Amino acid sequence: LALNPWDVVLCISGTIISCENAIVVVVIFYTPAFRAPMFLLIGSLATADLLAGLGLILHFAFVYFIPSEAVSLLTVGLLVTSFTASVSSLLTITIDRYLSLYNALTYYSERTVTRTYIMLILTWGASICYGLLPIMGWNCLKEPSACSIVKPLTKNHLIILSVSFFMVFAVMLQLYVQICKIVCRHAHQIAVQRHFLASSHYVTTRKGIATLAVILGTFASCWLPFAIYCLLGDYSYPALYTYVTLLPATYNSMINPVIYAFRNQEIQKVLWTVCCGCFSSTMPFRSRSPSDV
Repeated sequence: LALNPWDVVLCISGTIISCENAIVVVVIFYTPAFRAPMFLLIGSLATADLLAGLGLILHFAFVYFIPSEAVSLLTVGLLVTSFTASVSSLLTITIDRYLSLYNALTYYSERTVTRTYIMLILTWGASICYGLLPIMGWNCLKEPSACSIVKPLTKNHLIILSVSFFMVFAVMLQLYVQICKIVCRHAHQIAVQRHFLASSHYVTTRKGIATLAVILGTFASCWLPFAIYCLLGDYSYPALYTYVTLLPATYNSMINPVIYAFRNQEIQKVLWTVCCGCFSSTMPFRSRSPSDV
């Protein structure tokens, strides 16, 4: 099989994604202080992206070194599961941030922990079910005309995944709009109580809205081209179109650790202490709200 440069680029992307997210997973797993709901959700996102990176590497290895239909179904199932879990984890993080602002007084309670575990179970349960569909027989290996732009997934399977993505994106957009309203209202109240200047209120509000715009804009720019092409594309279309739209989607898993983990001050502290060779898993942390991250 001739080596496709696009597959090489995807494999390299998978390697970078795996390295980045492996660091996040190890830091969260081995630091007892990171057991708050916020860090559990970040850990879920990092785990999903780590599996996505490994899936890209395995897909490349099996396609070019161990070509097999069964193995192809396994790797595609892993990629569907991991990318679905990644997008769903972003939704759970958005919900958690919204609730931390909307129910600020009751956020730090046992109810929040229970709700977090329920969201994690639903996220991974649905993702695994989506990933098992090709392995359980919903594939186009025996009927090529039913194939989608991503073989061996069927067109109907990919449509369901795309529609699910648009639903997640719509919910995230609505939640971030509500978060912006809450942030603006809180900033105005603080400015009035502390007699801040109007310019200070404007700067604080603009900074918060800009951060949320970067988060949502990055997610949309990475995934929307591929999601739209999944609905409009056909198996007869050139594979180049699939690669051009799929590659930015993988970049989302590369950017997620930067946005959701490496910007977190507590995770930064652990990384600095590890680099200095003085890691202590019991080091104190200042508890922060998800809305601060």
